[in-house]
Amino acid sequence: MAKLFIPGPTDVNPDVLNAQAQPMAGHRSQDFQDLYARIQPRLQQVLQTESRVYVTASSGSGMWEGAMRSLIRERLLLCVCGAFGQRWADMAEGNGLAFDQLDVEWGEPNLPEQVVAALAEKKYDTLAVVHNETSTGVENPVEKIVKAARETQPNLIVMIDAVSSAAGVRIPVDDWGLDVLVTSSQKCFALPPGLALAAVSDRALERAAQVSHRGWYFDLLLLEEYHQRNFTPATPAITLLYALDYQLDRILSEGAEARQARHEHMANLVQAWAKEHFELFAAEGYRSRTVTAIRNTRQIDIPALNRHLAQYDMTLANGYGPLKNKTFRIGHMGEIQPADVEELLAHIDEFLAS
Repeated sequence: MAKLFIPGPTDVNPDVLNAQAQPMAGHRSQDFQDLYARIQPRLQQVLQTESRVYVTASSGSGMWEGAMRSLIRERLLLCVCGAFGQRWADMAEGNGLAFDQLDVEWGEPNLPEQVVAALAEKKYDTLAVVHNETSTGVENPVEKIVKAARETQPNLIVMIDAVSSAAGVRIPVDDWGLDVLVTSSQKCFALPPGLALAAVSDRALERAAQVSHRGWYFDLLLLEEYHQRNFTPATPAITLLYALDYQLDRILSEGAEARQARHEHMANLVQAWAKEHFELFAAEGYRSRTVTAIRNTRQIDIPALNRHLAQYDMTLANGYGPLKNKTFRIGHMGEIQPADVEELLAHIDEFLAS
C-alpha cells in the first residue's frame, strides 16, 4: 500500500484501522452514548474550544453546507483564494443564498484589509474563510482577518474551513472568536474518510434560531438537540467513531505543540527542497504547513514521477483543476513523519537525475 503524500485522504495507522473492528452498538444504546460522551471533551481539547463539537457521517463539505444553510440570514461575504473557496461559492449559489465573493489570484491569500474594505461597502451578517486552501498551498491569516472584520462589523458570524489543517496546525477556536470551524476525519486527524466535525459557538446557535429552511440532516439546532443527550439525529458511522475514540488518545499523547511542530518541520523540509529545485506556488509568508504546492517550472511528467515513486510505495498529487501538470502537491500531514518526507524527496531527486 502506497504511502500517501497527497492532501488527503492520508495514511491511517494500522492500530487505528483495527479499532474499527469492535462489536456493533445500537446508535440509541447506552454504549453509543458512552462512546459519544467520552469523545467530546477530547475533541474540544484538540480544537481548543469549550463549545460543542458536532460529529456527522459525511465529508467536511456536508457540514459546511449545513453551516451555510443554518447561519446565513441576510448576506454572506465569502473569501475565495482557490478551488475549495470556489466550491463553497457554488454551494451557496446552489442553495439560493445571498452572497458576494471576495476573490484573489490563486496562490495569493485573502488579506484582512481586503475583507475590511468589502465589509465597508455592504452589510453582511456572515463571513466565511478557507483556512488552508489545498489547491494552492495557501494558508490564510484567519486570526488577523477575524480580528479586523469584527472591528468593522462586530456581529458577524464567522465560519472557517479547516478541513486540511485542524489537528495539525494551531487554531485556537475560542481565542480567535470563531463561530464555526469545520473539519473532517481524513486529513490531519489521520482517520478514514467519512466523519465531519464542527465546533459551533453559542452565538451561532442563536443565529440559527433566526433562520428558516435550515434543512434537516445538517440543521445545527437539530444536531444540538441530540448532542445534549450524546446522540446524533441520524445513524452515525459507528465504526469510524471507534477509530476516532482511539486516535484522539494518540493525538493527545503526541501533544498539541509537538504535533504542530512536526507538521511545521515537514513543511519547512519540503519548501526548502522546492525552492532549490522548482518554485513555490503560494505567496511567501502564506504557505500551508500541511500541503505544499510546487510550480512545475521544469515541466516534468508528473504521472511518470508517480510511476517512479510507486516503486517505493509512495505517491504525491498532481495540481488541482486548472493547475493540473502546472503544479504538483506534496501532502505532509497526519501520520507522515520527517523521515518519510526526507525519503520521498530523495526518490524525487532520483527521478530528476534520470
